Amino acid sequence: MAVKVKVCGMKYPDNIAAVASLGVDYMGFIFYDQSKRYVGENSSIYVRELENLNKVGVFVNASLSEILIKKTEFNLNAIQLHGDESVEFCRELREKSKATIVKAFGIDQDFDWIALDSYANTIDYFLFDTKSSSYGGTGLQFDWSLLDQYKLTTPYFLSGGLDPENIKTALERNDPRLYALDLNSKFEVEPGLKDIELLSQSINTIKK
Repeated sequence: MAVKVKVCGMKYPDNIAAVASLGVDYMGFIFYDQSKRYVGENSSIYVRELENLNKVGVFVNASLSEILIKKTEFNLNAIQLHGDESVEFCRELREKSKATIVKAFGIDQDFDWIALDSYANTIDYFLFDTKSSSYGGTGLQFDWSLLDQYKLTTPYFLSGGLDPENIKTALERNDPRLYALDLNSKFEVEPGLKDIELLSQSINTIKK
């Protein structure tokens, strides 16, 4: 099965439409107001109208009620949790939202892979990003050899510093659990504004 493509950090209507036309599988919208790619409060009309792709809301330690409101307002298909959300929170959100749940973890040499075990039955996908004190968004790649320590069968999104050159290396790992590549800052003209030509070339590489 071909690896899926997620483009995250979208915020401008024309750019959203252009990226959607490339045939991406997932599009991410960040609802964390400390992010340079915060989607804002006035773009729901553009997001709601998107078809044939999964719309992902990215949240950091948001309340259950806030997430549920945004899910309805933006017609989100999936919820990505990038904070310190507990197993119980993930379980309740999954039950009440009926959405796909993606739980992100920052990876470094000291990451405790055993910590994932309790989440495995309460989420749909993990997302592995580069460890950061600011909940992601570093634009840096972590050491992918650390993924050899991942022993669960739960599929995952790979994030953190993916660019046109290293996506080939990611695909060559041939890990059947690698569900999607999460493309963001290395494909931008400025925060939130994606380079359509660069994305198009890389998506073609992934889809092949």
